[in-house]
Amino acid sequence: MVFIDIGKKLHGIGGEMELKVSLSIKRGEFLVVTGKSGSGKTTFLRILAGLERGGGVIEVDGEIWQNEKVFLKPQKREIGFVFQDYALFPNMSVLGNLLYVRNDIPLARRLLEITDLLDLSDRLPATLSGGQKQRVALCRALMKRPKLLLMDEPLSALDMDMRIKLQKEISLLHKEFKTTTIMVSHDPSEIYRLADRVVVLEFGEIIKEGSAKELFLKESDKKLFFWGEVLDILKREGESRAVVFVEGKIVLIPISKERVSDLQIGRKIKIGVDASTLFIA
Repeated sequence: MVFIDIGKKLHGIGGEMELKVSLSIKRGEFLVVTGKSGSGKTTFLRILAGLERGGGVIEVDGEIWQNEKVFLKPQKREIGFVFQDYALFPNMSVLGNLLYVRNDIPLARRLLEITDLLDLSDRLPATLSGGQKQRVALCRALMKRPKLLLMDEPLSALDMDMRIKLQKEISLLHKEFKTTTIMVSHDPSEIYRLADRVVVLEFGEIIKEGSAKELFLKESDKKLFFWGEVLDILKREGESRAVVFVEGKIVLIPISKERVSDLQIGRKIKIGVDASTLFIA
């Protein structure tokens, strides 16, 4: 069990704010923290890791990591941290990066096997793709057999196909090792696939909490919004239409006489779609 009750004053995008997070996390739970940029997500992870100081209490499996009297240094906390930028040792092989953390060859080989990296054990990081580097970073974090695995948008720099592949591998690793995990993510599909529970931060505070299904499917009957660029305006006697480039497609959108004068070619517009009318083609 992880108990967190922390606070820290921050300077966010909207000005000064206070990060205030109080959570209990079950052992083996996969928690995803999401929210707008500047809401305090990364600072929250860094406080858990001991990379930044904040007030309050952090207790992990009965061990106090932080309170009024105690502050464990990062190296004393049993954590694995996966960053966006991999942070691999460039002069060490894939296997060497893992064994540097813990000299356990069977565990290293098992992790590399699950992530399809076993054949690349002797390769240096410079010879790997971005997706392969991130898998090595994930395996290295798990080599410690940490009590808490922290991941700060680990897949955000990868293309969609590689992200989906790594999401599956993260899920497999979590099922096998059952490591309590806290991941920051902005990707709804990633959150839906991986999270046991989702916490939404806004201006440093939790505004929503629940399973991915509870949070996302409650919103499914609302409107979806997209940004598009007006390419042309086709004026007709009865009904005019705007030619709009949106989500990689050119579409025709009916516009009323009253709205025609509001539109300009080259202008960005917000397009609303009623989600209840969507269907599978």
